[in-house]
Amino acid sequence: MYNVCFASENNNLLTRYWVCKYQRKAGHLLSKNNLIMPRSVNAVASRRRRKKIMNLAKGYWGSRSKVYTVAKNTVEKGLQYAFRDRKVKKREFRALWIQRINAATRLHGMSYSQFIGKLASKNIGLNRKVLADLAMNDPQAFAAVVEAVK
Repeated sequence: MYNVCFASENNNLLTRYWVCKYQRKAGHLLSKNNLIMPRSVNAVASRRRRKKIMNLAKGYWGSRSKVYTVAKNTVEKGLQYAFRDRKVKKREFRALWIQRINAATRLHGMSYSQFIGKLASKNIGLNRKVLADLAMNDPQAFAAVVEAVK
């Protein structure tokens, strides 16, 4: 491809040599009508992609917020942790609600498992989140629920 050079008739031999040797090496091409075309790179998309990563890395320490390759690795790892911990958060809140319900039911002389079993048998449709909120913020209402279950 570099050996053959086509140019228009009004170009002399020196111009054709220059186009072949220097323009093509620099990444320029000749179009179908033998005009020099600039090298096409999608700099807008590349810059946008890098800028998005660097914006996500703001607040990180040192090169984690300054150097693109380090920032990219750190941001990717952070997004992995975020994905994982969205699931862990649900588990931890459920465990917290169970602990609060257990503590409140034991004040009324019943264990957590007995309380939940009786709730299910009486078809009372309060979930653990609501029960834990009642136990913490409205002990009288929670006591009424326990008495309804007994």
